Amino acid sequence: MTPLYARHKRTTLAIATAVAAGALLTTGLTTGSAAAVTPAEGTGTATLAGAPVQLSAAARTSLIKEQQADAGTTAREIGLGAKEKLVVKDVVRDADGTVHTRYERTYEGLPVLGGDLVVHESKSGTTEGVSKATAKTIKVASLTPKVTVAKAETQALSAAKAAGSDKTAADGARKVVWAASGSPVLAYETIVGGFQDDGTPSRLHVITDAATGKKLYEYQDIENATGTGKSLYSGTVSLETTLSGSTYQLTDGTRGGHKTYNKAHGTSSSAGTLFTDADNVWGTGAASSSTTDQTAAVDAAYGAAETWDFYKSTFGRSGIKNNGVAAYSRVHYGNQYVNAFWDDSCFCMTYGDGEGNVNPLTSLDVAGHEMSHGVTSNTAGLNYSGESGGLNEATSDIFGTGVEFYAANSNDVGDYLIGEEIDINGDGTPLRYMDKPSKDGGSADYWSSSVGSKDVHYSSGVANHFFYLLAEGSGAKTINGVSYNSPTSNGSTVTGIGRAKALQIWYKALTTYFTSTTNYKAARTGTLSAASALYGSTSTEYKAVAAAWSAVNVS
Repeated sequence: MTPLYARHKRTTLAIATAVAAGALLTTGLTTGSAAAVTPAEGTGTATLAGAPVQLSAAARTSLIKEQQADAGTTAREIGLGAKEKLVVKDVVRDADGTVHTRYERTYEGLPVLGGDLVVHESKSGTTEGVSKATAKTIKVASLTPKVTVAKAETQALSAAKAAGSDKTAADGARKVVWAASGSPVLAYETIVGGFQDDGTPSRLHVITDAATGKKLYEYQDIENATGTGKSLYSGTVSLETTLSGSTYQLTDGTRGGHKTYNKAHGTSSSAGTLFTDADNVWGTGAASSSTTDQTAAVDAAYGAAETWDFYKSTFGRSGIKNNGVAAYSRVHYGNQYVNAFWDDSCFCMTYGDGEGNVNPLTSLDVAGHEMSHGVTSNTAGLNYSGESGGLNEATSDIFGTGVEFYAANSNDVGDYLIGEEIDINGDGTPLRYMDKPSKDGGSADYWSSSVGSKDVHYSSGVANHFFYLLAEGSGAKTINGVSYNSPTSNGSTVTGIGRAKALQIWYKALTTYFTSTTNYKAARTGTLSAASALYGSTSTEYKAVAAAWSAVNVS
């Protein structure tokens, strides 16, 4: 589950998708060549040789089948053992014909958690490099556990209780190979459902060593016709709706069938009741504590639409899974629930109504942030722990900011402030500042050896600061009426390359070079590989990526 922020930290934006922490091994990454044409600000990626192309559903399915059919050969070519097999998770094809195939791995038929990898192939089919989540050889001495399933489930329940879940039964345990930290071992993965202590749904994954019974890791899996909508945060907006008989439904048939549901202060796992309306004019534009109020639904539906369009226009990505199918949204969740979350298990966003049930957490950048966690989950799958957890959080901040700028809404102009509209702090301040993250009182401006031990909502500051410097540069400036003054750790002056190019580089790195265990050092390597593929290894953009990382002490 990916809640919007942790209840005990009033200034954090906490959206989690996870498996585990570890070290990225990147071998033989391609350097690419300079693009023949550089796109103008906001023009997308079509002219970049190293940019992903948009595949039709049929073409993508065909390519996945083709890569899966060759998976055995690929496994041998990259040096995997006879007991290991590859399962295709996703395929990205670049404009120059390069193909990046993301695989999950099995060992003797067991899932290998932390064994994911990306194989990079030239247009001719030659393997040019592999990005691995672990450098360790996948091998375990025995596939016979010494610990019973019952003991693993009992431990998982104890962990869930300690984490504040109200669940009293585990949903079974499965055998896996745990490779995300240290040497691979036979383990159990147990999932415990229920609710966390603040009312957020819980799906706690607990990894137990099958030989010793030791808990190896745990993480949360809950990572929140044209009508007229009167929103609370974005003014009057257009909404795509569906007419059913004489009633309009808040279903967007033009964007994968996105639907918006009313939880009416309920907390069950059900979708809720689909919003309907008689005249296709939705909401009042004012805060209301009524569970039948449509205003929060307007903001949620509008945010989902803008996020869909941002990914489609900017990266050629068709929906969160890139398969043309929309997630859905739920509003009015819980009673005075001051949070929002993305949940992979329902493939949906959920929003609480905030203090007094009159401040729904449905602003534009929050919506973009939430759904971007779904994108991360379905691409790199960055573990929600240590430095990879900070990168996970920062990725949603980066793309949520991209959505806000893309929408160009005069009621909520684009900025490098996170959650400034929802006023969770109660004093008008945002949750995060990308130009100088430490302004929130806890986030890190620069990398240090202790960053990985910080709460991921604070360790994300390093990547947020990197992105701001890459896009806008260092020093004082005013953008859309907001003043910024971004420092550097080494006293250097960084010249930005523009937000459009910075977004392309981060997306390219996320979808083709990052893996579940990517840390900050590996993120530098991955973004440099992305910049090289998009713009060339001697380009201004490549040099700017290196300079921006050095400016946040990642070198």
